[in-house]
Amino acid sequence: MSPAATREAVAVRRAAVVALFVAFVHVVFGAIVRISGSGMGCKDRWPRCADPRTGQEYWFPPLDLPILVIEWTHRLLASVLIVAVGVLVTLAWRRRARVGGAGGALRASLLSLGLVLFAAGFGAVTVFTVNPPWATVVHKLIAASLLATLAATAVRAGGLGAAQATPGSGTPKAARGAAVAATLAIVVVTMGAFTAKIPDAAVACAGFPLCGDGSLGGGPQHVQLTHRVLAYLLVLHLIGLPFAFRKRGEALTVRRLAAIAAALGLLQVAWAAWMVLGGFPSHVRSLHQATGIAIWLATFTMAYVARRAADRRAPRAATSPSTLDAPRATLLEPAR
Repeated sequence: MSPAATREAVAVRRAAVVALFVAFVHVVFGAIVRISGSGMGCKDRWPRCADPRTGQEYWFPPLDLPILVIEWTHRLLASVLIVAVGVLVTLAWRRRARVGGAGGALRASLLSLGLVLFAAGFGAVTVFTVNPPWATVVHKLIAASLLATLAATAVRAGGLGAAQATPGSGTPKAARGAAVAATLAIVVVTMGAFTAKIPDAAVACAGFPLCGDGSLGGGPQHVQLTHRVLAYLLVLHLIGLPFAFRKRGEALTVRRLAAIAAALGLLQVAWAAWMVLGGFPSHVRSLHQATGIAIWLATFTMAYVARRAADRRAPRAATSPSTLDAPRATLLEPAR
């Protein structure tokens, strides 16, 4: 690969990673908006903010109104994200014949652009419908999908360790195990969004790891327990993957991603215990949500890279960022 082609691949890769970072921060800040009670801090106004007390509208709210500032900052991050994805699409379009092969980084980046614009529009719907539970869950799924497509773009440009996971260096078993992890992760994330929005479900259990005495019982407790059982299954699966991958000699990048996902799973259990037994402090709830979305991102990336490494039909020489050739990804299953 020529130096010019290398620079082009690096430019797309960096743009994808930057957009992915901004998207992750935006998702995490969205949870802070919810946890701080700022979800309707701007009332039913969009894109401007309205003071809930006086009704006065602002493009830039004063700093002495923290609820407005938090919600406005979340909207500002959304604008930054749109710009970052727009830059990514522009770079991928200009280098479409040289970065990522057929379809390459451009296809995934265009899907990312569609999702980020859809998320912005749906954010307005969420505001106008006064933030109902179903809208929050759908918004979370859109955000998770956006993270996945941006990760796919980075992988197709040779980022996130994809250039080292050469086609044929992995096994179908690893690809299946990683896909199961990603599927469980998105289910747990979705169930977590339900748990956070259904009245009393988030605080229905007074104990850990089970509910314990003093729990609320009824529907909210069932929702909470379902979320926990699914999360425990995910963490147990994540703990087993690094050992299985190491035993079978899977690609180093896949093993590293599995180790990261397992570490995040154990950290998530620690946050959950602290959150429940510590009386649900806001900062721990935010850490719990951030780690959950990080697990989804890590497992999706692992599954995407593992699927590529297991594809023995692709030539082994296709290891450079300019020749990565992975077809379109779906939300839960990486493409062949």
